[in-house]
Parts: sequence; C-alpha cells; structure tokens
Amino acid sequence: MASPQPQPPYLHLAELTASQFLEIWKHFDADGNGYIEGKELENFFQELEKARKGSGMMSKSDNFGEKMKEFMQKYDKNSDGKIEMAELAQILPTEENFLLCFRQHVGSSTEFMEAWRKYDTDRSGYIEANELKGFLSDLLKKANRPYDEPKLQEYTQTILRMFDLNGDGKLGLSEMSRLLPVQENFLLKFQGMKLTSEEFNAIFTFYDKDGSGYIDENELDALLKDLYEKNKKEMNIQQLTSYRKSVMSLAEAGKLYRKDLEIVLCSEPPM
Repeated sequence: MASPQPQPPYLHLAELTASQFLEIWKHFDADGNGYIEGKELENFFQELEKARKGSGMMSKSDNFGEKMKEFMQKYDKNSDGKIEMAELAQILPTEENFLLCFRQHVGSSTEFMEAWRKYDTDRSGYIEANELKGFLSDLLKKANRPYDEPKLQEYTQTILRMFDLNGDGKLGLSEMSRLLPVQENFLLKFQGMKLTSEEFNAIFTFYDKDGSGYIDENELDALLKDLYEKNKKEMNIQQLTSYRKSVMSLAEAGKLYRKDLEIVLCSEPPM
C-alpha cells in the first residue's frame, strides 16, 4: 500500500530559513529535475492555498484553474510554465532571502563567470564542494555584502544541497548559474541548444580557422550568431554583446580555449 504523502513542511510560516526553504523545494520537486512542474505544481499550489487559508480544502467554486493561472502569471518570471528555485524564493520569503541576495548582488554574468574561472582551476566545468565557500564569499565581496562566518557556512551548505542534485560533491556551471537573475542568465539562453561533443568539435574547428586551439572575440561573435540562427532564435546586438562579454570572461588574455567554451555550450558533462 502506498504510504500517505508526508505533509509539506513550513508552508504556513511567514519567513523561512534557508534550510526550511530547501526542504519545501525537495518536497515538491519530486523528480529532482530542478523544476516544480505539471502535477508537482498543482500539488504545490493546492498545499500553498491550504496553508495560507488554514481552513481545509478550497471550495471548488474558487476556480482552481483560474487562480493557478493568475499565480503563474505573477511568479513564473520567465513564462516557461514551471517554477524554478529562484521563482520559488519570490513566493516563499526566505530569511533575508538569501537566494535573492545573490540575485541582486551578483551584478552581472560577467562577474559570476570571473569568480567561476578563479575557482574552477582545472577547467572541469565544476566547482568542488570545498571551493564553494571561497566562490560564494568572493561573489558577496564583489557585491559589497558583508557576511559573518556562520552565515557564509549556512549559505554554502544550503547551496550545496540545492544544486548538487546528483550528490557527487561538485557543482556544475549551469547548475550554479541558477544563482543569476533570469534575464542575466545567459547560460539558460543556451539551454535549448546544447551541443553534443561531436557538434561542438565541428563548430569549434570551423571557427578556429588557424587551428590554434582557441578563438578570439570576433570569432566568438560569429559563432554565437550562427548558433542562434541555427536554432532559429532571435538575438539582438545588445544581447550578443553581453553574452560575448560573459563568455569571454572565461578567456585568458583574449584567447578562449576549447575547454572553456565547451563548459558553456555542451550538454551536461556525463553524470
């Protein structure tokens, strides 16, 4: 016999700690794919209404569908029909909302990538758990946000539990880029067009005309433009410039090596 679903914790609280927030997330993102969607979303919305009303089930006359649509218009910031962690952070106020605190203060994807580059020293596309604290404290410093040690410790632990979905003790660039505001998150823009290694190698070789093993800023420009056209996506020149800048912040002395670009453009490294 299926055991009854445990009650979702803490939904009635006015403010959550970072770890309570995480428990709620884990409860509703049942398949652990980083989104609350479909059936999960209905469950979440129902439980949230219930907790907020504190009065048993909602009456059918409240028109669940309509209410849910309104709710999604308000919170589904990138209108993909799913709720992701940062969107949930807007719905459930976390103490000094630590996710939003990163959101507001990471400043730009370029700063994020610069910090990333500094800690992903072996260019694996991952930051190991023990480097995460340095990475976060760097981001907070860039943001002029003073934090004490215990707070930093808690953020580190929570972010680790949040983003390390497969429990291997390291965080991938695209996982961590969820700390960026949606409109800044250039990595999400590539989500629908991730390349396999064969495709990537073919493209890289094509733009690395002289076979030097790296491409420069102009070649990157052309590569991004083509990638967008190939995927029939619109991209204006401002976006192109800002993505190029973000990606180029991984470069050394204006040279963007194969390994660095692969981290951004390839499908997730094998789990």
